[in-house]
Amino acid sequence: MIALKHRLPATLSTARLVLAAPTLAHASAIARLCNNINVHKWMARLPFPYTEDDARFFIEQIVPSAEEACYGLLHEGELIGVVGLHFAEGQAPELGYWLGEPYWGHGYATEAALALVAAARAAGARALRSRALVDNAGSRNVLRKAGFRETGTRIEADGNLAGREMVLMALDFES
Repeated sequence: MIALKHRLPATLSTARLVLAAPTLAHASAIARLCNNINVHKWMARLPFPYTEDDARFFIEQIVPSAEEACYGLLHEGELIGVVGLHFAEGQAPELGYWLGEPYWGHGYATEAALALVAAARAAGARALRSRALVDNAGSRNVLRKAGFRETGTRIEADGNLAGREMVLMALDFES
């Protein structure tokens, strides 16, 4: 899977967005957008409250890690969210994303997800997976628009969402 990460482009562009690795210049925006209970309540790995130290840790440790391919979503030069792939041995890469609440409902998540799905496919991914809370209809709709289908449910084992029911979703490029 790590080879797939290195085949992904460093930057992606859509009609309205530029997707590029978040940098320390984005730490304030990430902290401001993530320090929101309405964002946090949907996220498996996001601490709360969320500080600039958390944003710097994300940028310096998570973004460059072998297990992640992270793209900041830039709209008119302003960071509005993050989309990425998480790589785990023996599993299809997992698509995940978040948007700052002011940017919900404008199609940005779908636009970013479609761009990353296309890039992953072009880089040689055979399949992708994702998951969303059962009651997060917005996220499940984004994933459906990006080509994912629901494959089942499970109770989240750990993280912020431990004990909550998740809808598992998959996208198979070979079918």
